[in-house]
Amino acid sequence: MASTAQSLDSESVSLLAKYISPEIASYFIAGGCAGAASRTVVSPLERLKIIQQVQPRGGNQYKGVFSSLARMYQEEGLRGFMRGNGINCIRIVPYSAVQFTTYEQLKKFFTYNGTRELDTPTRLLSGALAGITSVSATYPLDLVRARLSIATASIPVTNAKPVPTKVAGKLQAAYHTAAGAYTAHELTIVGMTQKIMREEGGIRALYRGIVATATGVAPYVGINFAAYEVLRGIITPPGQTSIPRKLLCGALAGSISQTLTYPFDVLRRKMQVTGMKSSGLGIQYTGAIDALKGIVRHEGVSGLYRGLWPNLLKVAPSIATSFFTYELVKDFLLPPH
Repeated sequence: MASTAQSLDSESVSLLAKYISPEIASYFIAGGCAGAASRTVVSPLERLKIIQQVQPRGGNQYKGVFSSLARMYQEEGLRGFMRGNGINCIRIVPYSAVQFTTYEQLKKFFTYNGTRELDTPTRLLSGALAGITSVSATYPLDLVRARLSIATASIPVTNAKPVPTKVAGKLQAAYHTAAGAYTAHELTIVGMTQKIMREEGGIRALYRGIVATATGVAPYVGINFAAYEVLRGIITPPGQTSIPRKLLCGALAGSISQTLTYPFDVLRRKMQVTGMKSSGLGIQYTGAIDALKGIVRHEGVSGLYRGLWPNLLKVAPSIATSFFTYELVKDFLLPPH
């Protein structure tokens, strides 16, 4: 019996090693580290972008980058800057790990393990498929993170009047915040997840907006990876691979891809909060197409670019940090031969 058990254990380890090689493990670990590092660096701007995307038209509570960050600090202190970053890191570690690993493996698959040339269309396709795979695996965490990010923001509720309230002992009056509609437990990852499932249709509610997200993520990730590798060939030729040059490649690649696909990100956020009954935002869409029509009808085309400025401010350091950290950790775990 003991020998049989040892034999089964040995077979299991061999089977696991067959599919999870040191190389794949290195991609996965490096990708997870890259995601956590990049998002933590720009957490305040990430939260501000989400708030600006969902606040009603004409709302001036979060208008402008620096004034909005100052407001966030006045109302919630330094904790406000990092609100939602915990779940963001929990989500981004597997998201980034799956994305980088899938991209690396797809490149090998489409080039027959490097026997064919890796051209730009192949990079775009590999990146697009990697993006869809990673977002599908972690979407519920992204939705919950978005809800937590706006739950404590002082966005005025629809048709509501200003009501006096104390905010960290610093403000004498402020608009009614959505946070008043939540219990302390509901402002946690588990609590918010339970609330969404309880009030909005079970597990299915955790995937609200995934179609718009996947549609936007595919070209974004594809352009991001393709642009980065093309820029690496131009900006970091052999003998000129300094850290600033590597960071510049990531910053430019991220800015290009985010700008081209930003409207999809706005649609994603609108869909994620459409069932948020306690928010008072008055957003009710039946689907991505309905959300697109509603935004253009009520806010104009500019509504599809709401929050673009803080997004661009965060993209450059975020993507630069992501690619740099990924390559740094990957080379450490799997030194080039």
